[in-house]
Amino acid sequence: MLKEKLQTDVKEALKAGDSQRRMVLGLVLSAVKSRELEKRGKLSKTEQDTSKLEELSKLNEEEIIEVISSEIKKRKDSIEQYNKGGRPELAEKEKSEIEILTEYMPEQMSEDDIRKVVQQTIKDMALPAEATLAKAGQVIGSVMTKVKGKADGTTVSRIVKEELSK
Repeated sequence: MLKEKLQTDVKEALKAGDSQRRMVLGLVLSAVKSRELEKRGKLSKTEQDTSKLEELSKLNEEEIIEVISSEIKKRKDSIEQYNKGGRPELAEKEKSEIEILTEYMPEQMSEDDIRKVVQQTIKDMALPAEATLAKAGQVIGSVMTKVKGKADGTTVSRIVKEELSK
């Protein structure tokens, strides 16, 4: 399971003296734990058996990938801000952290593959021509459920808008 791999890799990074890797993976594990506690809080309203509650509040692979994806997005946003602020050394640090996190993500789809999914989704939704760009949010939402974890939301959004404005 992905969570166990993250825990093992944190220990290996600690032994190897790789402080950056240990820190990045530690932050991801903290985010996973936080999400599990949040999930447990919601479930505790309906489930009273603590052992069952413990099991139900564990994140599945897809949820852990969402956490990692969120961490990557935060770093991309930081890179943009650091570049605007004239701090390229901090942007580079964030880029190296993204490289570490990307190792735990499923293989990313190419833009061509994303475009095919977008085109098929638009066709399936049978949108009227005059409402195309107004429906971009619905199309993006539908595409994101199909490509979850395998495509960046910014890329999907851009491709959807390109396809709808044709």
